[in-house]
Amino acid sequence: MNPIMIDFPDHFVTERLLIRLPMPGDGKAVYEAVIASQDELKLWLPFAQHEQTEEDKEVNVREAHLNFLKREDLRFLIFLKDTHEFVGSSGLHNPNWSVPKFEIGYWLDSRYTGQGYMSEAVKGITDFAFRELKAHRLEIRCDLLNIKSRAIPERLGFELEGILKNEDRSVDGTQLRDTCIYAMIR
Repeated sequence: MNPIMIDFPDHFVTERLLIRLPMPGDGKAVYEAVIASQDELKLWLPFAQHEQTEEDKEVNVREAHLNFLKREDLRFLIFLKDTHEFVGSSGLHNPNWSVPKFEIGYWLDSRYTGQGYMSEAVKGITDFAFRELKAHRLEIRCDLLNIKSRAIPERLGFELEGILKNEDRSVDGTQLRDTCIYAMIR
């Protein structure tokens, strides 16, 4: 079956969060979060390596919206349920619909760290993937040195399946880095 024909919700809620597909107009909130979190994001994420404008973020959000509809990449934006403040982004990336399997990626506005929001969001996305998408495998890949990122799959019961040595370059391109692969299967 062509994945574009698979129907599933484009949003859901957890105890404290509203998690939904990106919508036109979300670029401003994403841009402000990236600017506020630039120093932390720059350590780990390629998109944070160069300056972007609010318009660049809006274009990116609209492309993510289209990719979601085409089922090519399922990015989710994370908002506080009560106030609708944007707190971060996550999603189900690199889909293989024949399994189905997905890779969960995430980043959080640094003004909201330390409150369990990303663990709650990733738990919600994990449950969504198994329930709505009938996933058989979810992966979280992260740099061995990214302790905060590694804590999330460890906290949620993902299994560390392996560490790929010299698998990638650091985001600044200066060093070879090891990548942890965590997985949960059903």
